[in-house]
Amino acid sequence: MHRCAKLRASEVILNILIGLAVSVVMLNLGAALGILSGRGAFAGMMSAGLIALVTSAFGGTRIQGSGATAPMSTVTAVVVAYAAESLPASVAGVDANHFVNIVLLLTAVLLVVAGLLRLGRFISCVPNLVISGFMCGIAMIIWTLQFKLLLGVGREPIGGPVLVNLAIAAATLGLAFVVPPLLKSVSVRLAAMLPGTLVAVILVSVLAGGLDLPVAFLALETRIGSFDDFAVYIRQQIPDRIGAEVVLLALPFALKLAALCYVDTLLTSLIVDKMRGTRSRQNRELMAQGAAAGIVALAGGVPGAQSTVPSVLLVKEGATLRLAGICAGLFVLVEMMLFADWMAYIPQAAFAGILIKVGYDVFDIKPLWAYARTLRRTARRLPTRVLGHKEMTILSGTALVTAFVDLIAAVGLFTVGFHLANRLLLRGRQSIRDYVPA
Repeated sequence: MHRCAKLRASEVILNILIGLAVSVVMLNLGAALGILSGRGAFAGMMSAGLIALVTSAFGGTRIQGSGATAPMSTVTAVVVAYAAESLPASVAGVDANHFVNIVLLLTAVLLVVAGLLRLGRFISCVPNLVISGFMCGIAMIIWTLQFKLLLGVGREPIGGPVLVNLAIAAATLGLAFVVPPLLKSVSVRLAAMLPGTLVAVILVSVLAGGLDLPVAFLALETRIGSFDDFAVYIRQQIPDRIGAEVVLLALPFALKLAALCYVDTLLTSLIVDKMRGTRSRQNRELMAQGAAAGIVALAGGVPGAQSTVPSVLLVKEGATLRLAGICAGLFVLVEMMLFADWMAYIPQAAFAGILIKVGYDVFDIKPLWAYARTLRRTARRLPTRVLGHKEMTILSGTALVTAFVDLIAAVGLFTVGFHLANRLLLRGRQSIRDYVPA
């Protein structure tokens, strides 16, 4: 009995420490994706903590790391821009910030309804080709947004000389690639606890401060120093006008966010299940994500989903209890308060470098290599076809429509097209083969 209690205590301590290590990654990504969303670094970091806390405690995937994600933040940026610039005159009395929160509340309702209707099983209908193309399209959107921000194309550039900001972004990006293998050569455990993007941001911030570079630095939009400040902040986020017209305007955006959360969450849960040999309760997970989206809406935050990077990191570090994800969320909330003053030393351009790295991580390069191998084998007249022209048409079409037209239209159109082509138009050896990731 004593031995079992001792083992249990050691397991609890291990999961708490794992949560602490992963929280650093979540905080870093939360700040960057909050900026990408247009709601700011504070909103991103707060949301990273809240989403992780709720979904780890109540979700259908036992070991997971949910938070702000690149696809969700990209669409949120569109919502924020629409609320600020394009709300019709008939709803002129609706605050732009409240409109975004209404969108997130509707997203929460849609996710809970999807869970209640047991729609989680339909994730298997989306082909891997479409998913790969979708991720490539999201990466293209992120890259485009960051270069427009750095160069001031169609919007105000980051404060300071453009060339200096480009150099800061490039240095951050380069360090984010170089640091992880260097840390691994010293200690695998050290590399896990110190993400490359975090080290890159610290080094670039020290350099920018030491050289007194004339650039813009991060400024948190909100500072909460007491419970009274927090209560006032929450009251400011609650919409004071929710009419039928506002709901109809918000609904298309909410459908996009709910669909993205559905796909992103359930695909990540499949990855975690494969790594751990478990089976997630998909519908419970959707309802937990809906609850998190609702809480984030009332906190003026950024919507999210189950995120691949922290989820995989939790599994690889050996997390065995829900406690690991719960602690990760709690530590994020604590860290964002403790280190708020330090964040004023981070150049804004450094986050552009981080987001370019996020785009690289999102971009699915493996199918492109598979297509290149197919072309080489075809040129040599070898029979094996890994990924041919028809498959690449589906993938590239999804990516282009995602990047330049509409995200949900891309997934819906090419998913239906894939299945119709195989059922009605193509048979046998002429069918479109879905890409199976290695």
